[in-house]
Amino acid sequence: MNTIQLGLKENWKQFSILVIINAFVGGMIGLERSVLPQLAEKDFGISSKTAVFSFIIAFGITKAVCNYFTGKLANLIGRKNLLVIGWVFALPVPFILIYADNWNWVILANILLGINQGLAWSMAVIMKIDLVGSQKRGLAVGINEFAGYVSVGIVAFLTGYIANTYGVRPYPFYLGIGFSIMGLLLSILFVKDTRLHVGQESTQSTIPLLKNIFLNTSFTHKSLSGITQAGLVNNLNDGMVWGLLPILLLNKGFSQTNIGILTAIYPMVWGLSQLFTGKLSDVYSKKMLLFGGMLFQGIAIVALIKANSFETFGLIGTLLGLGTALVYPTFINAIADYTHPSQRAESLGTFRFWRDLGYAAGALLTGILADYFGIEMSILLIGILTIISSLVILVRVGKPFTI
Repeated sequence: MNTIQLGLKENWKQFSILVIINAFVGGMIGLERSVLPQLAEKDFGISSKTAVFSFIIAFGITKAVCNYFTGKLANLIGRKNLLVIGWVFALPVPFILIYADNWNWVILANILLGINQGLAWSMAVIMKIDLVGSQKRGLAVGINEFAGYVSVGIVAFLTGYIANTYGVRPYPFYLGIGFSIMGLLLSILFVKDTRLHVGQESTQSTIPLLKNIFLNTSFTHKSLSGITQAGLVNNLNDGMVWGLLPILLLNKGFSQTNIGILTAIYPMVWGLSQLFTGKLSDVYSKKMLLFGGMLFQGIAIVALIKANSFETFGLIGTLLGLGTALVYPTFINAIADYTHPSQRAESLGTFRFWRDLGYAAGALLTGILADYFGIEMSILLIGILTIISSLVILVRVGKPFTI
């Protein structure tokens, strides 16, 4: 007898475990959000913005490549197995960051962290989508991203506070030791694979198969490629905010505690809002949510140029978080609209490859622009690029099932 059922209510226990695990995944990113750019300048004496951003570039490239292969291997190796492997790679990260005496060790830690995020975050979101089916896909993604990014924000604040009170090292990174151990144990002991749920959904799907999943998702399918380019630009500007905002705030004389608060507002709002925007993407035009969210981000980024006060930076972080929340669950929900369940993991892996390559592109581009033209020009150009991306969505994204 077939006992596999799709739905959030029917699979709430597994779904809840995966939510908790993704909170730990997000916590590993939060470790670095407010501390590493300061660590580069204070402990290692690195002043070049391009060199400071090298840890984000290493992270972004590694996570992007892992995203692609994770999607491609999900059906072959198994979703649970990939999740466990991802946590194994996370275990050394906090220890390397604590004891690193050379910036190359920090880059190595971020390569390992990129593998962890590419495997663990990808599997957490894909398994949730597998469990709930098509009707509440946006809600599932929203809850997943809520857990991950609220954790990023909380841990970014905590590490900023700890760094201000006890120093940049080693105490902020002790949190990561706990996150990695708990994430690994939960994944081994309590998570069950969801491949049978995919098989159940595949028998009901009428979505046509893609001929070449990577090429279609990246370039030739108008809607899929329109969504994918926006994902890349979204993380490109996030890479800029991640690397540049702490330095910008430090240059304006903010304390480490206030830097921790201000760098936490953006991911906190982003995470909290996805509880609502994820559900919104189930019932409202995904195209218009993507357009509005990218436009919102672009305007908020440009506004950073004139910001000086704590309140202004806090407001901009809130607006940027709202804009990102509109697009983040919608990206994944929209990609799934155009892909057959049997191809969904690989198509999402391809999308996430390009999206997270944006981290590296954003950090590299921002670093070069900031070094040669100044921080304000760097921010302006990234903001304009984000606005252009919103217009591409209007032109390319159409109705489901059209190529």
